[in-house]
Amino acid sequence: MTYNHNFDTNSVFEILRTINEKYAEGSPEDEALRIAAVALFYVREIQKLDDYREFFRSFYTPAIDYIVVAQTFATRDEADIWLAGATARDGDLVRIAGQGFQVMPQWKGTGLRFVRMPLPEELMKNEPPKSG
Repeated sequence: MTYNHNFDTNSVFEILRTINEKYAEGSPEDEALRIAAVALFYVREIQKLDDYREFFRSFYTPAIDYIVVAQTFATRDEADIWLAGATARDGDLVRIAGQGFQVMPQWKGTGLRFVRMPLPEELMKNEPPKSG
């Protein structure tokens, strides 16, 4: 599950306060909630909230969401023209006619080539159904 990394800090503080009211002062729960609230307050006060939001996003975002397709092509011919140009870079992921490929250096000599690299959506289509 992904969480909203653009959370409203005032809402978070209010929710923490509401939850904290259910616990006795000095209890382990009271201490934990106060520590969490003060940590968030500190991050906001030192003006590092944007850095924390990025950390929070990366902490809760599945790795699959970090896979970025650089280009999409309807045909291999279109992809080959792009590959021959100056914009393709080693490591780029591309989609050609619905299939994933990665740009890699040629075995010998100069230039780049495509190597088949299934994209996450391709892999998910081929997953066996989960038994439940």
